[in-house]
Amino acid sequence: MGRVQGKVAIVTGAAKGIGAASAKALAREGAKVICSDFDETAGEATVAEIQRTGGDAIFVAHDVTDEAQWENVMKVAEAKFGGLHIVVNNAGIVPAGGGGSIEDKTLENWRRTVEVDLDSVFLGCKHAIRTIKKTTAKGAKGSIINISSIMGLVGWLGASDYNASKGGVRLLSKCAALECADAGYDIRVNSVHPGYIDTPLVRNMIADGVSAPGELGPNERMELLISLHPVGRLGVADEIANMVLFLASDESSFVTGAEMVVDGGYTAR
Repeated sequence: MGRVQGKVAIVTGAAKGIGAASAKALAREGAKVICSDFDETAGEATVAEIQRTGGDAIFVAHDVTDEAQWENVMKVAEAKFGGLHIVVNNAGIVPAGGGGSIEDKTLENWRRTVEVDLDSVFLGCKHAIRTIKKTTAKGAKGSIINISSIMGLVGWLGASDYNASKGGVRLLSKCAALECADAGYDIRVNSVHPGYIDTPLVRNMIADGVSAPGELGPNERMELLISLHPVGRLGVADEIANMVLFLASDESSFVTGAEMVVDGGYTAR
């Protein structure tokens, strides 16, 4: 217990899935957590669960594509908790309109995916650095954790916008890590690349056919996804949260600019 004791964290997309699991893990280990999401009901439920187990958390309604709302979340962290140490840029969507080939994809759908999955991470890094550096100037350490995907490492049919966005998160994280190190901010920046995790987002992808275009039914799509992971199953959100917790803690003090793959062997083939 206490691996991030006394630290202040923001977790985006904290209403469910990896975001909720990460917020709970950080709170369990002593962090004060700001859970941000556009889904107020589910976000408040995450906060309530943290509080029931003795953790310290609040909810802030947050559209991660809106820079003014990022500025507001940072002000909340400083006003409520006196500073900021950790930001987990987790919020994201699957390709708008169910994907589709490059030649058929609309510019509108492309831009929406990139806006949520990459632009928001840029905004998160920008305002996290500006805010966390005030805390690290007082001798604390900071960490920014950007949730990418295995699709930021390898391609997938019909998901060019998602692949491009998640690949952009990977290299954005490296650039931010170098800039923070060069500026002497003592802020580490890393990306996490999950395989397919059994979350509501992935369940919806399976139901909608995004995960496996063609004539396969939901059960066949699930079996296909499982077969792509050498360990023989999908991951669970807590397994990604454990990596987030490691990167947020001082245990990973020599880790920056890294891509942490948590994929059950998916990309090892």
